[in-house]
Amino acid sequence: MSAPPPKAFQDYYPDHLSWCYGCGRLNAHGLQIKSYWEDAQTTLCTFTPRPFHTAVPGFVYGGLIASLIDCHCTGTAAAACYQAEGRPMDSEPPFRFVTGALHVDYLRPTPLAGALLIRARVTELKGRKVVMAAEVAAEGQVCARGQVVAVQMPEAFLKGP
Repeated sequence: MSAPPPKAFQDYYPDHLSWCYGCGRLNAHGLQIKSYWEDAQTTLCTFTPRPFHTAVPGFVYGGLIASLIDCHCTGTAAAACYQAEGRPMDSEPPFRFVTGALHVDYLRPTPLAGALLIRARVTELKGRKVVMAAEVAAEGQVCARGQVVAVQMPEAFLKGP
């Protein structure tokens, strides 16, 4: 008998924080990305773009790439803080992050065929701020690189409506 698959970082978010267009599991029209640890330092998200994610025929819209980097990295920031404190992801107080800065370099056109692999790693974790480097690959080639500065959500956001 095999162990159940791990839960994605985003699956630990409480309902009132699960509506984000990029990572919200409760947003039926959103991307609903799922992020996991690939190894002890790298996180992975796999996303298959749909035909309506087109920039020009055959290639992915750059805004989608930025959104994937953004939401994967804010999830990574939360997971990294839990990991640094040796806490399970469903423990209190929760770690949730918003984007303080996002920078994306588009290296080559990203084909709209097959899955995109988004990887991130923490480059700095200091107080309420986490800085991450990310890359998006398609068909074995890195198509974009990004940097995200994530900051912990204000306490008022964490309490919900």
